[in-house]
Amino acid sequence: MPRTTMQREAVFQPEFREDLRYWVETDRRTALRVFKLIEAIIRDPFQGIGKPESLKFLGSGVWSRRITQEHRLVYVVGHERIDYVQG
Repeated sequence: MPRTTMQREAVFQPEFREDLRYWVETDRRTALRVFKLIEAIIRDPFQGIGKPESLKFLGSGVWSRRITQEHRLVYVVGHERIDYVQG
């Protein structure tokens, strides 16, 4: 069950947009996986696909999910928004 039904604004940071552009140009399957993760995070930032993991050593609200075995999507969950930092 989601912790909150609150709708947060999705903010795509410049580095994340560069990473996403890279995946679209080089590996469309991985790019589609990133889009699926974005949708899952919007639904519930704390549970779901990609093995969500709190990155406590980076600060409060920083989370990651697996894109592939070696790549992670990193995002910051705030009260009113989700910042996508790295893809």
